[in-house]
Amino acid sequence: MSIATKTGDNGTTGLMYNRRVAKTHARVEAYGTVDELNAALGLAKATANEPGVKDRLVEVQKDLVVLMGELATLPSDLERYSKDGFSRVTPELTAKLDVWVREIEARNPSFKGWATPGATVHAAALDVARTTCRRAERKVCALQEVNDLANSEIIIFLNRLSDLLWLMAREAETSGAS
Repeated sequence: MSIATKTGDNGTTGLMYNRRVAKTHARVEAYGTVDELNAALGLAKATANEPGVKDRLVEVQKDLVVLMGELATLPSDLERYSKDGFSRVTPELTAKLDVWVREIEARNPSFKGWATPGATVHAAALDVARTTCRRAERKVCALQEVNDLANSEIIIFLNRLSDLLWLMAREAETSGAS
């Protein structure tokens, strides 16, 4: 089977359960931006020198796959989605990020004022991921504004993730990790 299905040649794309929408649909914008975030995290992971950092980034990437799947499902299909065994974004996923934020804050990474990204390659990659995360959060908020988001925990997760990425970038600058 070819990756080139040609089903999107007319400007539409597929959601879960054979639903089709325009490629410019707000839902596609949201999960597409999360996909960009996942790619940016891949770059941050590739530039990380510490195994623990890499492990956490992989875990976040896996959680983003869950998030993208949920966003690629219309609210009317979410009950079926859950019954079919697909995971959804939960407060427990966000709580994990909260723990990681507290761990980094306890190490007191030094920073003053506004951060200027680029002190190290790894920190810059984390900052690109952070800003992409903020954009994804805005796209998901746009879904919520038109009552097209069934799970507001997605916004909370993305908000917390951007906080975590900011802290990780500051810590990477402090440690001088390239």
